[in-house]
Amino acid sequence: MPNRARVLQTKIIYEGKVFSVRQDQIAEPGGIRVTRDIVVHRGSVVLLPIFPDGSILMVRQYRHALGASLWELVAAGVVTADGFDNLRSLIDPKRRAGQGSGRISRPRHSSGRWALLYADPAVERNRAVEATCWILLKRYGIVFHDLLAREPNLPKWRELQMAFRRLEDRGEIRGGRFVDGFLGEQFALPVAVESLRATRKLPPTGEAITVSAADPLNLVGILVPGDRVPAISGKAVVFRDGVAVQDGELQSVPQAIASD
Repeated sequence: MPNRARVLQTKIIYEGKVFSVRQDQIAEPGGIRVTRDIVVHRGSVVLLPIFPDGSILMVRQYRHALGASLWELVAAGVVTADGFDNLRSLIDPKRRAGQGSGRISRPRHSSGRWALLYADPAVERNRAVEATCWILLKRYGIVFHDLLAREPNLPKWRELQMAFRRLEDRGEIRGGRFVDGFLGEQFALPVAVESLRATRKLPPTGEAITVSAADPLNLVGILVPGDRVPAISGKAVVFRDGVAVQDGELQSVPQAIASD
């Protein structure tokens, strides 16, 4: 249709959590080319109480309807909160009404902020998985499948592997075989590879490091030789020069080390 404007080029010039700004190069029907900045917003919901006589309640907040709707949105996994007080205000009518005294007093505006958890599934899923990859890389330096045995709340390794490959293709991380004895692809931060090489040349120092048995770094029986130590918060594992030398109660382990 010759009378319609055509989009020649489009690009995202700002991308935020709430809205994005898209810049379009447009050819108008008369041959004029213009640039337009378009704000893209996923939308929001506003509860507006309308009475049978047609009047609208604008002076006071319509809290009961809002609270009921928030419960439905939370249960559906559509919204998220920036603190637990948000949920407490939904559960406790006194908090919702701003009642209480002293240290338990809560003003009506202190319930925190709510945000949409809605997103474009494919794009946002890739971003979430890549964010998880960065968390693992910053935690471990080098990541491979067996290393994640103590990490239960992760995407499937296949998803992580694809995200790691994208990061490698962009030149942000390195892929290869950095640790012997384990199958599958390995991915690493460049600085971690150099640090690993430098560590191999260091002589043993006898330094002991205590790690909670519930910590993901408790890899005894997984990466480090020895029997597996259950992931119990009250227990600890002691490593000396990278070798597990002791496990036991968290309070008694430091004393045992001092007596060795």
